[in-house]
Amino acid sequence: MWLPGVLVAVAAALLAGLVHALVPGIPLLTAAVVFGIVAGQLPVARRQLTGVLAPGLSVASKRIMRLGIVLLGLKLSLVDILGLGWLTIATTVAIVVLTFFGTLWFGRRIGLPGQQPLLIATGFSVCGASAIGAMSAVVHADDDDTATPIALVTLCGTLAIAVLPALWHPLGLDALQYGQWVGASVHDVGQVVATAQVAGPAALAVAIVVKLTRVLLLAPIVAGVSLQERRRDGSGAASTSSAMPLRTGTLAAVSTDASTRHPPIVPLFVLGFLAAVMLRTLVPLPEGVLLVADTLQTYFLATALFGLGAAVQLGVLVRTGGRALTVGLGSWALIAALAYGAVLLA
Repeated sequence: MWLPGVLVAVAAALLAGLVHALVPGIPLLTAAVVFGIVAGQLPVARRQLTGVLAPGLSVASKRIMRLGIVLLGLKLSLVDILGLGWLTIATTVAIVVLTFFGTLWFGRRIGLPGQQPLLIATGFSVCGASAIGAMSAVVHADDDDTATPIALVTLCGTLAIAVLPALWHPLGLDALQYGQWVGASVHDVGQVVATAQVAGPAALAVAIVVKLTRVLLLAPIVAGVSLQERRRDGSGAASTSSAMPLRTGTLAAVSTDASTRHPPIVPLFVLGFLAAVMLRTLVPLPEGVLLVADTLQTYFLATALFGLGAAVQLGVLVRTGGRALTVGLGSWALIAALAYGAVLLA
């Protein structure tokens, strides 16, 4: 029965919204993840989270996450992105690509297990915990592989809210340059708002558009990984079928099982995200519609992120997460350095 877990996740998202309303400097999505992480450490809550609430939390972290990603597309207008200019767009794309592949290489080089290198690379280069949730759905990552990247991207994104404003003036940036730097280097959209707003509305506007340009790259990255997974599954199925003896019905069974394992070339929620982007770009949607969609998107993602955060076990992370922490901090430093260089270039 999935309903109890979903209701708990929704309640946590609403509580995160209340905290954000009372303390605007705390991003709503960050609060939702933190609530999940805290709940997951309490022995009494942990028994419920891994018991009766587990099916609903799984629905929240996967299906509701996908709905939030689709609605996230309505934040993106290609007109606004093109308004940044080709140099800013090109450097932003380069930052994402270099951070993604650099983090992926480092994570594998240092020996992180499972899908952790891929998930950390996705979260730190694109859009934080939301991107990790989207990618984990495509590669069918288990809870242990997902929990560590979620904890790391939440930690570093929260630190950015305090660290980047302190570095603004020492690095010699004006307000608009600071906004571009924040948008190109901070992980979650809410964290970008909290970090950039100290420099004024103009800096905040630039930061949001640059950040949303990074969000747009979630679609090709997820689609590319999905295609790679499909090819890998196909190769594995082919080698398995060639090695098995041909008995009546065996080959058909192997082919059927292999086909069911194939992920779609482009996941449906990614197509929905792209459709939402085109809708926002081509159709003059009423402000009321956009406001409702933005609210739903935020709370869908908050609900999903509570579910993801609840899977984090800090005790395990402390004992085994030294290498993952090294990769996360390295990725955070890399994207901040690349973004700073791009700002100076522009």
